[in-house]
Amino acid sequence: MNHFNEEHSKLLLSKEWLAKINGQTSTPYLIKFYSSSVDLTSCIMITDTKSTWAEVLSSNQLARRWRECNRRAGSPLLDDDEEEAWRTRHLELLSRAHTLGGVAELSFEVVESKFGDFAFELECAAFKWRWETASVGHKLSADILSQHLIMPLISVSHLAFSSSDVVGDLPPSDLEKAIDKVARTARRTFDTHVKNALSKPRLATTIRRMTAIFNFISDPPIITTTSDDPVLQAPQEPTPKIIKAPERLKSTRTSTPEPNNNRDAPGRSKSGSVALSRGPSPVVQAADSGSATESDDGGPSTHPLKAVAARSSADQQVDTHMLSPTPSRNALPAPRSLSVTKAPPLDTYSSPARPIKRPKARAPSTDDDSEQERKKLAAQIKSGTAPMRGTRQPIKRGGKRF
Repeated sequence: MNHFNEEHSKLLLSKEWLAKINGQTSTPYLIKFYSSSVDLTSCIMITDTKSTWAEVLSSNQLARRWRECNRRAGSPLLDDDEEEAWRTRHLELLSRAHTLGGVAELSFEVVESKFGDFAFELECAAFKWRWETASVGHKLSADILSQHLIMPLISVSHLAFSSSDVVGDLPPSDLEKAIDKVARTARRTFDTHVKNALSKPRLATTIRRMTAIFNFISDPPIITTTSDDPVLQAPQEPTPKIIKAPERLKSTRTSTPEPNNNRDAPGRSKSGSVALSRGPSPVVQAADSGSATESDDGGPSTHPLKAVAARSSADQQVDTHMLSPTPSRNALPAPRSLSVTKAPPLDTYSSPARPIKRPKARAPSTDDDSEQERKKLAAQIKSGTAPMRGTRQPIKRGGKRF
């Protein structure tokens, strides 16, 4: 058995569709048949508009199939010339049976087969015939349905809806001329033909309503003869609102006076009078105790603004104390001048200034203590009571005294 290909599909382009219904499942099938009297071959194609099956028979296969299906009629073996004439007569009978008038006289039944994908039998009073077709595949099936069914139906619908005359009432000669004209136009400009056919409101809405009713849509759309011209403009975007940035909180510099790093003239205060020393001020003691810095034991520090204010007051008191002509005996020695750093303006987003940590004061060592220790160690060595040591170290001498 030969395989069905595109060449066989082209041979079927000039053949009409034959419709048969399977009585068991009520499924409609469309059939196309082709036969050649030259090499006595035949070809059939059948589809349910979803899948496509086909079969190609040679002369020997056709004779064998006929004898299998019609055993009662009897087919004696003949010589070569008589056998060829016999095959020609039976092929012509099958060709007449696969026409619009002949297929109406045949019964159609789908049967099971071990040799094909889809088998069906055609039977009448004179003979019985069986086709055992195979699937042509999805790709070839789609091409066949497009060329043989879909595109011709679109073109005929275009002719029927664009012509002023009723297509069904035209004489065959006039209808042939109209069909030829539409077909030639569609063949030259295939894309434009399909666009013009389906862009007509009457045809497009008719197919739409037919599709809706055929698929059980409860509210089918209406058929219109004109198309609307919608306004195709992009919607205007709303104007974005400008969101103002949050205003920063006012600086606390207006309420807190900044320390004055510029010293006035020696011996004079900001008001211009000479400040006399009257003993240590409690502000100086607070500054000496490290109010603006961390305590020696790691305690928490005070507020930076308060520390800066205390340092400023302490510096002023120290300066006036050092310049006093008659210092008091009970007055403490003047502490070192504290360096006052200007505090940065505080706002919501700035961090407080880091305080400066002062080093611890070391106890001064005297030369008298080192001299006494040296004499004590020398006396122990002479008496033999000095403690035992490893390597003898040189005796530590005291610094020179002037």
